[in-house]
Amino acid sequence: MQKIKSVETWLIIVALAYLALILIIPAISVFYEAFHKGVQPFFEAIQTREFTVAVELTVIIALIAVPLNTVFGLCAAWVIARNNFKGKTFLVSLIDLPFSISPVVAGLMIVLLYGRNGWFGPFLESIDAKIVFALPGMTLATIFVTFPFVAREVIPVLEEVGTEQEEAARTLGASDWQIFWRVTLPSIRWGLLYGVLLTNARAMGEFGAVAVVSGSIIGQTATLPIFVELAYKNYQTEAAFSAAVVLGLLGALTLIFKEILERKTKIKEV
Repeated sequence: MQKIKSVETWLIIVALAYLALILIIPAISVFYEAFHKGVQPFFEAIQTREFTVAVELTVIIALIAVPLNTVFGLCAAWVIARNNFKGKTFLVSLIDLPFSISPVVAGLMIVLLYGRNGWFGPFLESIDAKIVFALPGMTLATIFVTFPFVAREVIPVLEEVGTEQEEAARTLGASDWQIFWRVTLPSIRWGLLYGVLLTNARAMGEFGAVAVVSGSIIGQTATLPIFVELAYKNYQTEAAFSAAVVLGLLGALTLIFKEILERKTKIKEV
């Protein structure tokens, strides 16, 4: 019995040490670098035009990518969880593709398709449409790297819930839309919410794919993660660490928002 407790104690110590090295100490160092000279340099850094443009781009891209991938994820999850058809495994593999492909490669594929010398480059140039090194290309890259999250979170929930409640509602005369809004959606809400939060967090923090298609021009096509790198390379350490703090706080806020929603819903159910 004592040996088991000793093993458990050592496992806890190892886990805490690992978390400290990988997560806690780096987070503390970022906050220290951002605030060790006081709060004034921090507020000066986040009031610059370059930082404001980076925030606006990050928010705009997230506002486009998250709703689109939410709709796609729900549709894909419904088709996969509620139907058996040839090619189902292949479809699931396609959805998982962004997990296995490097974001840099994903950005390069967009450049090869929509760049000036890409497959669709001449056509886009003829209609004066710019995809690469502009907001559309950055949005496409973000959509690509984030589209699996909602589907992969909702599929197992739908499979676990089953079809009994939906079939019962259908026998009572409910339409497909009524079944979706009143039966299916409430049963998958937490999986859906978690998928949306993961999509939003990845959209705001994506670097590799967006860096390839954006050109990384500070004050024009630099999102917050790109702004951190460019500011650090230009020896603007206060600006770089201030932007990193903002990104960290945005991630923390999404988790807090998720926790608040869960608690409120549980209270209402009780």
